[in-house]
Amino acid sequence: MAQWAVKIPAERWETERLFHHDTVTVSGGAGPVGPDDEVLLVAGGDVVALAQAVRGDGDDLVLAYVRRAFDAPVPAGELGFDDGAGVAPVDPELFRRVAAAIGEGTVGGDKKTWFVSVALPIEAATPAEAVRQFWSHVLELGPVELPTYVWPSGDELAMQAFVLGAEANQDPEEEDEEEEDA
Repeated sequence: MAQWAVKIPAERWETERLFHHDTVTVSGGAGPVGPDDEVLLVAGGDVVALAQAVRGDGDDLVLAYVRRAFDAPVPAGELGFDDGAGVAPVDPELFRRVAAAIGEGTVGGDKKTWFVSVALPIEAATPAEAVRQFWSHVLELGPVELPTYVWPSGDELAMQAFVLGAEANQDPEEEDEEEEDA
């Protein structure tokens, strides 16, 4: 079993951060990576996941997530990627060190219950019409424009807003204070 580092394009990384997937497919990325090889997934100069290669179709590389570091990525500088390289072999000792830095929690590890909400004020004649308009707005605006609110079960005061999978300040008063301080 070989160890590799694989870069994914920025647009693919945005999708991975936004939606939950068990695998990621890298088009045309299979190259020397074989089934069961271990892979450090690199995006934007950081290692964002530990994965294992699985059999894919044609020249596509399919990677099954083992551990994710989406919210706390590990710098990939030690991997020594060429600017154009998409797949690079990694020394086993370096691989183990970087993989260990990703963390011990597995994809199916300790989880807790979170409430996730999208709240939209909608004017409608009936509840059913409001629901139809809600889903139309969600579909039209999507995660680029709609903030999603998340908080741990039982702790509503810990609510945070996220846009495009990243924490986003939604308090206009705080934004005004920051502008005044600048």
